[in-house]
Amino acid sequence: MTADVWLPIPAGEIGGLPDPSVTGLDYRFWDGGPDYPADPADCAFYAVPYMKGMEVAIRPLAAMTSVRVVQTLSAGIDHVEPGLALLPAGVRLCNAKGVHEASTAELTLALVLASLRGIPGFVRGQESEEWRAGFYPALADKSVLIVGYGSIGAAIEDRLAPFECARVARVARSARTTERGEVRALTDLPALLPDADVVILSTPLTEETKGLVGADFLSRMKDGALLVNVARGPVVDTKALLAEVESGRITAALDVTDPEPLPAGHPLWHAPGVLISPHVGGSTSAFMPRAKRLLAAQITRFVAGEELRNVVLTTG
Repeated sequence: MTADVWLPIPAGEIGGLPDPSVTGLDYRFWDGGPDYPADPADCAFYAVPYMKGMEVAIRPLAAMTSVRVVQTLSAGIDHVEPGLALLPAGVRLCNAKGVHEASTAELTLALVLASLRGIPGFVRGQESEEWRAGFYPALADKSVLIVGYGSIGAAIEDRLAPFECARVARVARSARTTERGEVRALTDLPALLPDADVVILSTPLTEETKGLVGADFLSRMKDGALLVNVARGPVVDTKALLAEVESGRITAALDVTDPEPLPAGHPLWHAPGVLISPHVGGSTSAFMPRAKRLLAAQITRFVAGEELRNVVLTTG
């Protein structure tokens, strides 16, 4: 074949890519800059620039008349979905399942433990030379609810295993059974929330999950519970969350917010019991080697005419 492959990482830095002298592929580096590396009409495989936002992700799509694959380097596809109608039929959209599980699960546990054990207060105490001794909640013996039990949710549970939680409940779009146990449907949330000490959100952003965590959801959480969001900001109704944390009834640890980036002066910054990290769930040293392996494997399959991994949908 003769076609362009757009990559957000220079091809020379990705081991295992098919040899262009054999395949006829031309590797083009584009990380979201104002100038395209070539005519978008010649692109057959488009790997979307990572963490550059929706405007960058969809900018070239209308001109990509020959594209056959759109590959994100994120677990979510919400930043690409608005541009799918611009694509010809038959384009496969693939996500980055397998790239972010370890890093996101690590951060989730870090946020849970930091929030429960009072780490932000210790940091402030160190800055002011205050010895803030006392008793703090432990993760041990807590009941944890994971909302969004895909590969990231499962990776989170893997890392919860050594912490002696009382129980872990799992919720996904539809009910099923896994090696670790039962996964309940989203419709079961009202019955599960009152028992959870820690509620972890790792669900994709869809029409079904946008605003899922609103006033009703939050009101069902038990007093003193911790909400952890490593999903997407709009899964949570920010106004409703602020009402709950400002009352002191629950606490929250947020890697994602709505709006995002969180602007200076926003009340979430200084809301009591809220710990914020700046959407860094997948942005670690583990990202690049996994992203490169995924790209090399997907492009190899593409060239060979084999079935691609992580196909989320095909345009119609």
